[in-house]
Amino acid sequence: MRSIRVSAVVIHSDGKIYATRRGKGEFKGFWEFPGGKREDGESGEDTAKREIQEELGAVIEVEKYLCTVEYQYPEFFLTMDAYLASVKEGHLTLTEHSDALWLAMDELDSVQWLPADIRVVDEIRKHFSSLV
Repeated sequence: MRSIRVSAVVIHSDGKIYATRRGKGEFKGFWEFPGGKREDGESGEDTAKREIQEELGAVIEVEKYLCTVEYQYPEFFLTMDAYLASVKEGHLTLTEHSDALWLAMDELDSVQWLPADIRVVDEIRKHFSSLV
C-alpha cells in the first residue's frame, strides 16, 4: 500500500475558515483544506506555500503548525500536516476545485469533509476556542 505525505492549509480571515470542494476524482464533492503532496526535500511549510500559490494563485503566510493527521484510506495511507495561514498577497482563485466557502466556526459541520480533514476541523476548534 502506498503512503502519501501532504500539507493542508487552514486559511483564516475575520473568524472564518476557507474550505474547498473537490471537483473530480474518487472523493468528488467532498470538502477539504487546500494543499497537496510534499516533494522530495521540501518542508511541510514550503509545500503549503507552493501548493496554495499553484492551486489558488495567492501567497500565504504560514502562521503555525496545527497538527498531523494519519489516516488509512482504501487505496493509500495519508500523513497530512496541517498549517494555520493567512493570505499575504493576491486573491484566492479556484483553479482545481469546484467550489469554495468561507465558514464561520459554527458552520464547520455544514459541509461533508474528507475523513482526514474532519480531524483537522477538531484541531481548529481547539485552537480558536483557546484564544477566546
